[in-house]
Amino acid sequence: MKVLFLSVPTGQGHHQTAKAVLEYFKENENVECRFLDLVDNTSPFLAESLQKGYLLSTKVTPKMYGTFYDMADRRDISKNSNMGKLVKSVFNKKLLKYLKLYDPDIIVATHVLSAIAMTYIRKKYPLRAKIVAIVTDFALHPFWEEADIDYYVIASELLEFQALKKGLAASKLKPFGIPISPHFGVCLPKQEARAQLGLENCFTILLMMGSMGYGNNVFDAIRSLDNMKEKFQLLVVCGNNSKLKTRIDAMHKKKTIITYGYTNEVSTLMDAADCIITKPGGLSTSEALAKKLPIIMMDPIPGQEDRNKEFMLNNGLAMSVSDTFPINEAVYQLLHYHDKVNMLKNNMEYIAKPNAAKDLGDFMLALCDGKK
Repeated sequence: MKVLFLSVPTGQGHHQTAKAVLEYFKENENVECRFLDLVDNTSPFLAESLQKGYLLSTKVTPKMYGTFYDMADRRDISKNSNMGKLVKSVFNKKLLKYLKLYDPDIIVATHVLSAIAMTYIRKKYPLRAKIVAIVTDFALHPFWEEADIDYYVIASELLEFQALKKGLAASKLKPFGIPISPHFGVCLPKQEARAQLGLENCFTILLMMGSMGYGNNVFDAIRSLDNMKEKFQLLVVCGNNSKLKTRIDAMHKKKTIITYGYTNEVSTLMDAADCIITKPGGLSTSEALAKKLPIIMMDPIPGQEDRNKEFMLNNGLAMSVSDTFPINEAVYQLLHYHDKVNMLKNNMEYIAKPNAAKDLGDFMLALCDGKK
């Protein structure tokens, strides 16, 4: 089986979910996988512009980004947007050439733009490949209705109504969950994970705001937690935000606060933790759900992460920080009210999809064998 993963450089989640399925296939000698950044392959300049534009809009002007997202989400889906024309004019020529050379059995689109690109190519040129798209959030983004492909992998059965409203056929929906690394499906005992990391065996909070270290209020949150009288240690993953790490390292601390830059130890850090403070990204949230790790959400990126937050709150999976419900109050509840912790974990048991990468991989193998 030959598989082509098509992604787009807007955040790390789209790339990481492809890598999760790649990781599942790595021991299978009968599967050949390739990963293609659709925009980078088409135009390095466009790729850099798109990545910088995404980072600028979500980090510097998030409210404006959220406004445009909401407008796109509320538009009349019976009328075509210009998105399809843009994708068709920019991506199709080089992508078609690549597809002819590689001739994959299955194409996996991890972003709505790559799914739309495949929709337009298949309308004009016959392709033998089956096309599968992965929706990497707990909501159906704007423009998914403009993709017409074989299967849509969604985060949960509870998203079916959204998908149907966008005109997607129920028979095409596959609620396998957002694919995450198989490492997150295995949990170490807390004491063992803490020993591996050289940590004290006590209540542990993990604060992780994505690879770019997003979060305007992170430092204030850390100071607020440091002033609490309860005993706990705080692990802070700063990602690529070296300024945040330097600032935390230099602050006067009452508690044990350990900072990390970019790290490959996220699975072990989650195993060592009693709760996680994070922005509600689709991938990181899926990882925490797989670990049954109580989640406190803060600083969502307006748009898709606001939708993720709604999903988590509406299904009793997480807590969310606000001006009237600050971070120290959320942590206090998790420290002192075990019934609440158990309630969150029980709800996670229903929603979590720790085997999403395996389930998708097995489905693709069966699809290629003509069993589905």
